[in-house]
Amino acid sequence: MEIDGLIVYDIQDEAERTADPRPFPFLPTVDPAVYAYDYLAARHIPRVVYRCVSRDSQESLLQWLSMIRGFEAHPIVVFVGAPSRRSQVSVSLEQAYALAQRHYPDVILGGVAIAERHKESISEHERILRKTAQGCRFVVTQAVYDATSTKSLLSDYSIAVRERDIQPIPIILTFSPCGSGTTLSFMKWLGIHFPRWLENEIRYAKDPLKTSLDLCEQLFADILDYAISHNLPLGVNVESVSIRKAEIEASVELFCRLRSRVQGRV
Repeated sequence: MEIDGLIVYDIQDEAERTADPRPFPFLPTVDPAVYAYDYLAARHIPRVVYRCVSRDSQESLLQWLSMIRGFEAHPIVVFVGAPSRRSQVSVSLEQAYALAQRHYPDVILGGVAIAERHKESISEHERILRKTAQGCRFVVTQAVYDATSTKSLLSDYSIAVRERDIQPIPIILTFSPCGSGTTLSFMKWLGIHFPRWLENEIRYAKDPLKTSLDLCEQLFADILDYAISHNLPLGVNVESVSIRKAEIEASVELFCRLRSRVQGRV
């Protein structure tokens, strides 16, 4: 598919994040590093491997970093914090970044950005700046269905880097098809925000999957134009949160559509 890289998530239950019941049951998964470098060993492409550090001790995190460092000279790692402030953690995100910088400086670090969080606190751009200072060289967003929140984050980030006279880091926007009411409920449970009008378009469409693909393409085109006009480096990540064959195949179509959009602007 001519992709630049592959993101391998560290899937967690996240039951502590909300009191609402999980729409789909949680099943434990293979360690993302093992999956990325063992199960997908034949794929000769860069891998971006996630690690949820809230369950780690300093010793176990360093052991994991040593393992992934053994797979590749310059592994690309995204650290994820606890799903809730109520969660008990041994290693904070800040401590994880510091440990990686001190013991494995050749690891390429990335972070997570959530535009919905910016909508509430107007501080997500400051989080990106702090993560940059802690060693992050890029951030990956949660799945985007709210262009306004995303553009507000990009706007505040653009102003902040200009005022500080620093270079912005790449922001990789995530997009995911939504082909049913059940998938929509799960995505909302994950914290993805759907503006009311957009949720109605998908929920009441004759073909929800096609409608979501069209909407994602429109959203990305709008945000891409905005980012280019503000000199922000933007990337795109396409995922499927569903195991339904139709939605997985739709994620392939969505990737091709968004790649064409990028190539049309380069």
